[in-house]
Amino acid sequence: MEILKVSNLKKIYHTEKKELLAVDNFSFNLKKGEFVAIVGPSGCGKSTILSILCGLDKPSDGKVMCDSNLKFGYMLQGDSLFDWRSIYKNCIIGLEIQDKLQNVDYVNKLLKTYGLYEFKDAYPSSLSGGMKQRVG
Repeated sequence: MEILKVSNLKKIYHTEKKELLAVDNFSFNLKKGEFVAIVGPSGCGKSTILSILCGLDKPSDGKVMCDSNLKFGYMLQGDSLFDWRSIYKNCIIGLEIQDKLQNVDYVNKLLKTYGLYEFKDAYPSSLSGGMKQRVG
């Protein structure tokens, strides 16, 4: 007997400049007694899926049907980024305080290494939880 059915789940986040497709065409069924793990690289939508399943966020499309006795719970990700500063500005704040801005090339190298360089001008609200953790 299925206690959870997720069909063609889709979530799009909107910013002033663009749309970010966080989850697309995600489907699965869960039967009583089964154990499921959602695994994938940072930024692939794992936390978004959990937020939708727990009712903390709404899908852009698709359906979630679950048994009325089913309970969800998960620990939200936390970060210590300044929302009003871009990712790049969050990364160099220590250099600014120590007046060592000559080291910004190293920051850019690290942003590339951790797959965040293309997001350096974005703000924390547009990143996934895992991406925020890599910045912070």
